[in-house]
Amino acid sequence: MEEDHLHNEDENIQENSKSETITRVTGMFKDWFLDYASYVILERAVPAIEDGFKPVQRRIMQSMKDLDDGRYNKVANIVGHTMQYHPHGDASIADAMVQIGQKDLLIDTQGNWGNILTGDSAAASRYIEARLSKFAIDVVFNPKITQWQSSYDGRRKEPVNLPVMFPLLLAQGGEGIAVGLSTKILPHNFIELIDASIKHLKGNKFTIYPDFPTAGIIDITDYKDGLRGGKVRVRAKISQLDKNTLVITEIPFSTNTSSLIDSILKANEKGKIKVRKIEDNTAAKVEILVHLPSGISPDKTIDALYAFTNCEVSISPLGCVIEDNKPLFVGVTEMLRHSTDNTVQLLKQNLELKLDEFEEQWHFASLERIFIENRIYRDIEEEETWEGVVNAIDAGLQPHIKHLKRAITTEDIERLTEIRIKRISKFDIDKAQQKIDALEEQIAQVKHDLAHLIDYAIAYFTRLKNEYGKGRERLSEIRLFDDVDASKVVIRNTKLYVNKAEGFIGTSLKRDEYVCDCSDIDDIIVFTRDGKMMVTKVDAKTFVGKDIINVEVFNRKDKRTIYNMVYRDGAKGPSYVKRFSVMGVTRDREYDLTNGNKGSTVWYFSSNPNGEAEVITIFLRQVGSVKKLKWDLDFADILIKGRNSKGNVVTKHAIRKIELKERGISTLKPRKIWYDDAVQRLNADGRGELIGEFRGEDRLLIINQSGIVKTILPELTSRFDDDMIVLEKWIPKKPISAIYFDGEKERYYVKRFLIEQEGKEELFISDHPKSRLEIISTDWKPIAEVEFTKERGKDRKDNWEVNLEEFISIKGITALGNQLTRDKVNQISLLEPLPYEVPEELPAEEIEVVDEDDISEVETPKVSKSNLDEDSDDNSDDDEQVEENGQGRLF
Repeated sequence: MEEDHLHNEDENIQENSKSETITRVTGMFKDWFLDYASYVILERAVPAIEDGFKPVQRRIMQSMKDLDDGRYNKVANIVGHTMQYHPHGDASIADAMVQIGQKDLLIDTQGNWGNILTGDSAAASRYIEARLSKFAIDVVFNPKITQWQSSYDGRRKEPVNLPVMFPLLLAQGGEGIAVGLSTKILPHNFIELIDASIKHLKGNKFTIYPDFPTAGIIDITDYKDGLRGGKVRVRAKISQLDKNTLVITEIPFSTNTSSLIDSILKANEKGKIKVRKIEDNTAAKVEILVHLPSGISPDKTIDALYAFTNCEVSISPLGCVIEDNKPLFVGVTEMLRHSTDNTVQLLKQNLELKLDEFEEQWHFASLERIFIENRIYRDIEEEETWEGVVNAIDAGLQPHIKHLKRAITTEDIERLTEIRIKRISKFDIDKAQQKIDALEEQIAQVKHDLAHLIDYAIAYFTRLKNEYGKGRERLSEIRLFDDVDASKVVIRNTKLYVNKAEGFIGTSLKRDEYVCDCSDIDDIIVFTRDGKMMVTKVDAKTFVGKDIINVEVFNRKDKRTIYNMVYRDGAKGPSYVKRFSVMGVTRDREYDLTNGNKGSTVWYFSSNPNGEAEVITIFLRQVGSVKKLKWDLDFADILIKGRNSKGNVVTKHAIRKIELKERGISTLKPRKIWYDDAVQRLNADGRGELIGEFRGEDRLLIINQSGIVKTILPELTSRFDDDMIVLEKWIPKKPISAIYFDGEKERYYVKRFLIEQEGKEELFISDHPKSRLEIISTDWKPIAEVEFTKERGKDRKDNWEVNLEEFISIKGITALGNQLTRDKVNQISLLEPLPYEVPEELPAEEIEVVDEDDISEVETPKVSKSNLDEDSDDNSDDDEQVEENGQGRLF
C-alpha cells in the first residue's frame, strides 16, 4: 500500500510539472552510502587501537617481514608485494610507507626519503630502499601469537592485527579523514611513553604530552588528553642573532621551512611585519635567518611573527580509533592504558607458548634418554610390522615413564624411531642430563615470570627503554605561552589623516592633515568640538562628525591615558572641568561627554598618555559685575573619574578663552611591573615576581651568564635569554660587582663598574673562549667567600672573606679589574652583604598621585572655593561594561 501511495504521488507530481522529475533514492542512499562509509572508516582512514596501524600500514609491515633477510629491499618491490594482500594503488602504498619511514621508528631507510623540515618529497620508490628496524623486529612481529585472516582473493593469509607490544600509535601519531568522522592523534615521546606504561603497571597515575619531530615550543594547557575540543599551541624557536637578525632553529609541527617562509613573506607584504631579507640555511637542522631593517625592534618582531605567521600554529587533536570494528573516541591516557594492558596479555601468551615449547622439548629429551639409556631400540630388531615396532617401544618405555608430565603418544614413538644410529652411538648421558636440567631451569623461569607477570612486563619495558631509548629524548619544549596582543606588535604600515572641519578621517586623505602612523587593525578614537566621542576602525575614509578637536590611535586596555577637558553645558549654561579615561566602548557608537544639552561646546581638551596634569589660565568675558576675569586652574586638583561624569563647575559666567600656562607631570602612581618566570615575560597584571615601580624613563637591568649586561625600557613585549641571571630595576648610581675567570691569564679577577651607555649590550668579562663569569652582585656592599684548593703536602688555607667595595674601586666597564688571588681556587660564593641605607629619592615636585585602579573614584573634592562648585553628578558610568549593538564588534 505504501509503495502504491508513493507511485501515485510521483504520477501527480509529474502531471503538475512536466519540467521536474523526482527520483527517489532513499533505499539506494541508505544501503550503498552506509557500506561505503563503513569501508572507509574501517579499512582506510582510522587506525586500530590494538596495534596502532591502518590496514595499508599493517600490510606494508607484513610485506617487509615476508621479504626480510637482513638486507635492504627496493621500496618498489615492497609496494608490489603489499598489493598481494590488497589492491591498494602503488602510489598510495609508497606514500604511506614514506610516512612511516620518516618517523624513524619502524623502518631503516636508505636513500632520499624526503625531509619533514623542508617539505621536500622522497625520491621515486624504485630509487630508495628499506628494511625493518631492529625495534620493529623486536616488538611488532610474532607469527605464533598472531591471528590470521584470508586476503582479498584468498591466496594469502594476512594478520587481523599485529602483536605490537608497545604504544606505537601514540609514539608515531596518526591522522585520517573518513566519511563522517576524522582522527588526529599527535605523536608522543618514546621514553615518556615507556615511563608512563611502567607507572600504569605499578598502579600510579601518569600524564603524557605530545612531542613533535620538528621540535618547537608547545603549550599544552588545553590539550584535554587529546580529546575533541582540545588544542595544542606550537611555536617556532626564535632567538636574536644580533640586533638586526633573528634566527629560527625549530619550527611548529604541521609546517615546514617553505610554508613558514611563505607565511612570513605574506605578512611582510601586508605590512604586518617588516623584513629586509630571509635566508634558508636548513639542512640536517633548521636555520632560517630573518634580517630586519635598522631601527626595527627584534622583540616586537618575534611577537609579530607569532601573531601573524605560521611561527605559531594551533593543532586540534581528536582521539578516534577502531575497536571491535567500531569507531571509539578516546583520550591518550586511555589509549596508553589499553596498549599497556594489551602488551601484558601478549607477553603472557608468548610466555605460555614458550612454556609449552620448553615442556615439549623436556618431554622428548627425557624420552630420548630413556630410549637410548635403556637400549629399548633393540626390542624392535625382531619386529616385522610397524604396529609391532610401535608396541615394542611402548612396552619398553612403560617401566621408566612415571616421572613424565604427560602420556606418551604415537607421535612421540614415531619421533624416537627417526633417531639415527650415529646419534645413538655418540649419545652422552651426562650431556643429555645437562640439557634436561637446563630445560627444567627455563621452565621454572617461565613459570616464575607467569606468576609475576606485571614485574616481567615492567622489566620488558625497561629493556626497551635501555636498548632503544638513546637519542629519543624530548624534542619539544613544554612552556606556558603568553597571549600576543596583535595591536601592540603590528608594524605601523599606513598613515592616518584627518579633515577636522569636514569631519573625515582615513588613510586615503593624503591632502589633508597628517595625524600619525597606524596599522590596518588599529582602532581610532575621535573627539569633536560639541563634546562627542567615537571609536572606529581604521579605513580609507570615514565620517565621524564635523569640527574634530582630537584624533589618535585607541587602546581599550590603556588605563594610563587620561583626557583633560573643560566644556560649556548648553548654549548659555555653566562651564565644567573633568578628567576621565576611556576603556570599554562599542565601536562606531557616538558618546556624549557633556551633560547632553543642545549647544554644548568644548573650551579646552588634552590627551595625556601618562596621566599628566597641566595648568591652564581661564579668561572670562567682561560682562556685568564680574570682577575676577582671570585665574589659573591646575588639573592635578581634579580627581580622575569615568567619562560619563558631569564634572566640577568652573564658572557660571561666559568664558572668553583658555590658554595653556604650564605643562604638567604625571599624576598616576609609577607603574608596577612583574616578571612571570613561567612564560618568561613582563606583565602589569600581578603575575609572578614584582620587579619594581617604574616611572617614565626608568629601566630594567639585565645580566646574562655569558657576561653581557644591558638596560632596557620595561616594555611588556620584551623577551629574555634563557641564561639571564639578573633582572631588576636599574639604579644608575648603584655599582655592579663581578668576579670572573680570565681564560687567557687563567686567573680570577674582581671588578666593579657602572653602566654608562643606556640600551647598549656590553661584555664586561674578557672575550676569551675559556673566560667565564663566576659570581655577580648588585648589592651596594657585597661580601664574597673564597675557598682555596688543598695543595699536596700542605694544609688547606682558611676561607677568605672579601669585601668587594674595599677590594677595588669603581672602574670602567671594559677594565680588566684587579686579580683576586694567585692561589688555586676551589669555589667562590656570595655571603650576606653588609648593611647599607639606600638614600631616598625626593620627587622633583610634591604632587598627589592617583592609582590606576582608583581612577573611577566616586568622591570629587572642590578645586577652588571661589571658582569651582562641587559636582552633583553620581558618576554612574554604565558604558564601562561591554556593550552590544549592530554597528560593530564588542571590545
